[in-house]
Amino acid sequence: MDLRHLRYFVAVAERGGFTRAAESLHMEQPPLSQQIRQLEQELGVTLFERLSRGVRLTEAGACLIDQARTILAMDVQFRTDAGSIARGEQGRLRIGLAGAVSLLPLIPQAIRLFRDRWPGIVLTMEDSNTPALIDALRQRRLDIAIIRPPVAEPDIATTPLLDEPTVIALPSGHPAGEEEEIDLARIAGEPLIIFDRALGPGFYDAILSACQAAGFTPAFGQGAPQIASTVPLVAAGLGVSIVPDCLRQIHAGGVTYHAIRGTAPLASLAIATLAGASGPLVPRFVETLRERVVLF
Repeated sequence: MDLRHLRYFVAVAERGGFTRAAESLHMEQPPLSQQIRQLEQELGVTLFERLSRGVRLTEAGACLIDQARTILAMDVQFRTDAGSIARGEQGRLRIGLAGAVSLLPLIPQAIRLFRDRWPGIVLTMEDSNTPALIDALRQRRLDIAIIRPPVAEPDIATTPLLDEPTVIALPSGHPAGEEEEIDLARIAGEPLIIFDRALGPGFYDAILSACQAAGFTPAFGQGAPQIASTVPLVAAGLGVSIVPDCLRQIHAGGVTYHAIRGTAPLASLAIATLAGASGPLVPRFVETLRERVVLF
């Protein structure tokens, strides 16, 4: 059924006749009458009782007129919403965050700024590890992710976001626990709590390289299922760890955080999207992120 037929139906009903309805529709009366006849034949009911002067809705027409108006209103709203989505005024943005990224102050700041600027956009967030986020992008369950590079996937586009400094996490009572800044060499020979390399190969390799540059190869201790999971393991006295500075916000009892004297590994972050993906929301969110990075 053509929506035009419903418009004609409503126009004739509201104006009480074909002549006035045709004038409002900017068309001739005979074609309008013909279109109403076609609609009646298609529906199998008579919509109007033809009078000597004008028309009157039949019982069937009276039952259907409100539904016709509802359908037309839905069509208008559908077109309005489609235009708003195309302009980036409405829609949904699904954001993925790699391990510990949500603890970076700039992330909630950027999200709040984005929401203030574009209140019609629904934001959803998912915390996971980099490999899982890449799979979610590929399956189009996410629109954008902040991951720990590198990612060697031809269908995933990445751009650097920032390099976060790292700190050493020590269990309470450690001999170096009272020092604000310590050398990496101070933790040589102690069990190093670290996450699986697959969760962030770039950060993992940066930690190992920094330890080797400091003159030692770390002795691996308890493995951590996530980057942020290293802190409770340190608190349990199972070893020491090198973590992104944002993990200082995890105030686990039994852990002290210390700046690294000299060359320290960096916890790099990158923005990842599905290559070739389009739409205004992702570039807009990236721009908002970069505004906050400048202030970071």
